[in-house]
Amino acid sequence: MTKAIKQSSHDEELTDIMKDIHDGRIQLPEFQRGWIWDDIRIRSLIASLSQSYPMGVITLMKYNIASLKLKFGYRSLNGVEHKGKSLEYLILDGQQRLTSIYCATYSSKPVKIPGGKGKELRRFYYLDISKCLDENVDRVDAVISVPEGKVKTKFSGEVELDLSTREHEYELEMFPLNILFDSKAQLYWGDGYKKYHSYSDEYSEKYNRFLSEILETITSYKLPVIRIEDATKEAVCKVFENINTGGMTLTIFELLTASFAADDFNLRADWEKCRKAIRGHHTDILNGIDEGSFLTSVTLYSTYMRSDKTTACGKTDVLTMELDDYRKSKDALLKGYNRARMFLYQQGIFRQRDVPYPAQIVPLAAICAVLDDHQFNNAETTTILSEWFWCGIFGEDYSNTNYVNDIEDVLNSINGRHSLNRTVNAALFNPARLLTMRTRQSAAYKGVMALLYKNGCMDLVSGMIMDVAKSIDIEPDIHHIFPSQHCKAKHYPKERYDSIINKTPLLAASNRSIGGAAPSTYSAKIIKKASIDDAELRQRLKTNLIDYDSFMKDDFEEFFRDRASRLLELIVKAMGKPIPDKDSAHMIELYGVSLA
Repeated sequence: MTKAIKQSSHDEELTDIMKDIHDGRIQLPEFQRGWIWDDIRIRSLIASLSQSYPMGVITLMKYNIASLKLKFGYRSLNGVEHKGKSLEYLILDGQQRLTSIYCATYSSKPVKIPGGKGKELRRFYYLDISKCLDENVDRVDAVISVPEGKVKTKFSGEVELDLSTREHEYELEMFPLNILFDSKAQLYWGDGYKKYHSYSDEYSEKYNRFLSEILETITSYKLPVIRIEDATKEAVCKVFENINTGGMTLTIFELLTASFAADDFNLRADWEKCRKAIRGHHTDILNGIDEGSFLTSVTLYSTYMRSDKTTACGKTDVLTMELDDYRKSKDALLKGYNRARMFLYQQGIFRQRDVPYPAQIVPLAAICAVLDDHQFNNAETTTILSEWFWCGIFGEDYSNTNYVNDIEDVLNSINGRHSLNRTVNAALFNPARLLTMRTRQSAAYKGVMALLYKNGCMDLVSGMIMDVAKSIDIEPDIHHIFPSQHCKAKHYPKERYDSIINKTPLLAASNRSIGGAAPSTYSAKIIKKASIDDAELRQRLKTNLIDYDSFMKDDFEEFFRDRASRLLELIVKAMGKPIPDKDSAHMIELYGVSLA
């Protein structure tokens, strides 16, 4: 059980928070995204502060590097250039608000905000004294932003607002917000303003009112602050997800990136190299492996290889992975992913969209990382891996809860040790399932099609056998053997003719040749277009597990029963275990004959 975190909550002076940010006592953990607020949000926040409106809770986390309990890489907030004190707290929630306030009111530099088309804008912020004191003016309209040169022009080029000198500020009654927390500069500006207006009672009283009602409201503003004094990485991740006002979910990768950054290791840059090594091959088959999947496989492998650790790869296990374990395991995992790719090709899976269970690739890569080249290329190893792989698919209940069991069970089997074979033993394929496979959304549907590829199925017109090399340029799709138009005309049940039993991989050109005619009709078109004889057509149909005689006689029922039986044989061979109930009364009712 994760222990409770230690925290305290108090209202704290905004002035003190700003000073701590400026001095470097408060900074950002590396897992925080960048500052993204635009001009209108900054102006709205300043307007709220000037009216003492609540702006939400700020959450800070104690950074105690001495304890080594929790260590993250960190960085200053945008706009902070000088750090004189040692880091004490990291911001978990409030980055956008605190950065906006600091840049607009504390820093002497222009505020760098995102503009259109990826451009960066630089702005200074002012308070319009007259508008601030006018109750009929929306306060946000009293917050003025101007370009870095402090001269705002119209589209025509005509000067709209010139605040390039103190005199212009005094004349137009525009108070520069970046001197707000500098009491000496604020005093000098007030004296200059009164002097410019000849110390008239009207302007002196106006400024004094502005000072007490507006400026002091901001400088005396108190923020509700939660300070977390002690927490685990897992707790930090959960807290961040729960409280982050931007609605962003903190990923394991981002948290581990921040953790490794404390040891001067850039996990993000290293992942980019690994990503290219994993994905940079002929097909997109491993493009679904993201940083989270990779870290899970690394953790699974590293804990399996360590005798002092229990094999594990849950969220907490990934978060607590040590940098040394990552470094030692990464290269082995890259080899593991390369072997996993080769294995998938052997199983008739060539593209990302055809991977039945993407989750299976995580333990597959970890298992392959443990094996050496001799073991991986051994025929018995291939058999063990294949049966595990296909049982996971046709068991249709595969998830990350299988990972630990699988790496232990599969490697025990490969190494001749006693194995529980939990995924294999739990797998059970119901023959009736063939009738309900209709789209590529299910893992089992993709699995059947992969087995047809593995079986060497040929395109009916071109005679091409689809393999990994051809799949780069030519991508077949799944089409009806007895065309749906023909089946509708014959009033065959849709649940039968639209099932996977009546489908096979075909190239687009072949599908166009078939059209909507009966098999006996379109077969003649195939023979003529492909310049082949009946014997060659028979062979091409055979590789697709299609009975030639029932096909040529347009006997849908006989074709349907025969192909269902053949597909089940293919599944039995892949799983390495029998399928029960093929000759049950229920199967006979569904198919009209025993499938045994």
